[in-house]
Amino acid sequence: MWICPKCERSFKSDNQSHICNTNTIDDIFEGKSDNMIMAFDKVLIGVIDWDPCTVGTSSKSIVFTKSTAWLIVRPMAKVLDIKFYFPTLIQHRLIKKTNKYPKKVAHHIRISDESEVTTELLNLLRRGYDGK
Repeated sequence: MWICPKCERSFKSDNQSHICNTNTIDDIFEGKSDNMIMAFDKVLIGVIDWDPCTVGTSSKSIVFTKSTAWLIVRPMAKVLDIKFYFPTLIQHRLIKKTNKYPKKVAHHIRISDESEVTTELLNLLRRGYDGK
């Protein structure tokens, strides 16, 4: 895994093309509700010990990386969009939207407060982390 010396984000390939930014997690959550921040904190606590797992930021989201990005959390106006990748389509009541790519499917879950970060949600995220 390569870490960009400028923005300190982790990438699968050496010198991988990306746009460096200096946003912090606090910058990304600026102006967002306390409920949204607490929901993110609960997701972070639920997955941060899965090893390996690094956390970085892009311009508008928080990116969790294993050997590649496996989870992207983006604060929207009133909800957190939690996107995880899996090789195939997962049918589940918590998944609100999917995007198919050639070798993976992005699954979106939307939550608005920490009470929605359940064992069921974390188990779905674990499937994305494990990739199986």
